[in-house]
Amino acid sequence: MQEIKFYSGENIPLELHKVRIVQKLNLVPVERRMEALYEGGFNTFKLSTRDVFLDMLTDSGTNAMSDNQVSAMLRADDAYAGSQSFERLQKAVEDVLDKKYLLPVHQGRAAENILSEAYVQKGSIIPMNYHFTTAMAHITLRGGQIAELLYDEAYVINSDHPFKGNMNLEKLEEVIQSYGPENVPFIRMEASTNLIGGQPFSMQNLRDVRAIADKYGLLLVLDASLMGENAYLIIQREEEFKNSDMATVVKLMTGLSDICYFSARKLSCSRGGGICTNNTDVYKKLQVFVPLYEGFLTYGGMSIREVEAMAVGLYEVWDETIVSQSPIFIKYLVDSLDAKGVPMVKPAGVLGAHVDAMQICSHIPQNQYPAGALAAAFFLISGVRGMERGTLSNQRDENGVEPLANMELLRLAVPRRVFTLSQLKYVEDRMAWLYQNRHLIGGLRFIEEPPVLRFFMGKLEPTSDWPQKLMAKFKEDFGDSL
Repeated sequence: MQEIKFYSGENIPLELHKVRIVQKLNLVPVERRMEALYEGGFNTFKLSTRDVFLDMLTDSGTNAMSDNQVSAMLRADDAYAGSQSFERLQKAVEDVLDKKYLLPVHQGRAAENILSEAYVQKGSIIPMNYHFTTAMAHITLRGGQIAELLYDEAYVINSDHPFKGNMNLEKLEEVIQSYGPENVPFIRMEASTNLIGGQPFSMQNLRDVRAIADKYGLLLVLDASLMGENAYLIIQREEEFKNSDMATVVKLMTGLSDICYFSARKLSCSRGGGICTNNTDVYKKLQVFVPLYEGFLTYGGMSIREVEAMAVGLYEVWDETIVSQSPIFIKYLVDSLDAKGVPMVKPAGVLGAHVDAMQICSHIPQNQYPAGALAAAFFLISGVRGMERGTLSNQRDENGVEPLANMELLRLAVPRRVFTLSQLKYVEDRMAWLYQNRHLIGGLRFIEEPPVLRFFMGKLEPTSDWPQKLMAKFKEDFGDSL
């Protein structure tokens, strides 16, 4: 996609779509936002959207669907088995992802459940560039463990490295040799690495991982949920592909994998998910679990309307103007906040803008969840709901020990074609103010802590009266403004 320049020299993103349906938003007073935090246990997942102004919690299931997707939903063939809608989805998977076999599931974590059920057992080790919360939970639930194999530069917050999601090839070989190939059921590559700031991997790194998998006779599994954005950044950042199109890059990525699974909530701006492969033996091994856990093989726990929307959405992954909108907006927000001194994960990745809570809240111990505290503080002073990606998103080990995260990030998700530029500028303004008053933010502690995926359902409380002090400073500076 060619860059669009403004005669004024101003560098701002230009939306290549128009808005035809709108949803009303509310910005409630700061006093109500304080009440909502206490009601929700200072966990942004437990906030009601009645109290949320801009919902930047996630891009999962919140991307805007296209007019073509919505219209396709009206022709759904609501059959339990043998649906024509599934045939259209299967054709889209074959065309776009270059995979012959498709197993539909209700979302990405359902695919992770089936893969873990089929391949993971006690003593298994799963090498990956970095973990995703639900993938790790399914693996450890079955007695397996993960090995996170990033290069050191991946953990450098302010960097110009274009592919911080690359898997460390030397460590990959070490893990396989140390545990034995027989204990490595598959290698997992995530496009793009969610928990370190939505950072992509390069095509060359994927090729190199494929070569190692072939050397030891191992399966390579690609989590393709954010593959569209990863492909876009390969075109932007990898010299070999600077003149390539999305279709070519996407097919190269999926072609290097034995199994490709995805959350359609991200990849195709619909709801649902899928597992796809060209390997007949893999397909037969996995298909028995779909009727057991999901539904029949031609709907997989999804409504047929979502199947139709997914089919259209997969073809739209080829459209660079659609896929690029979110990364372009994210880059704008990251660069704008960086210019104001707010520590951000750089280079800008995908999924959202990631704020470095470790620096902003350096006065808060990691076991008091600085990223969670920053998320709560930001909601209080803005009504914007972000998401903690740090120690709070980890889980305790079998001995009750809490591992500290490599990074403490506040993720401000930017779903495709949802927010306007003025809304991003509001986010920029409020975050810049909070950064100037960061000393007022305090820690959190659990009052209800679930044993698995605690960040979804747990409740916390502030370790002091810091929320009241922060609200008082907000009212001092903004007066009656919301």
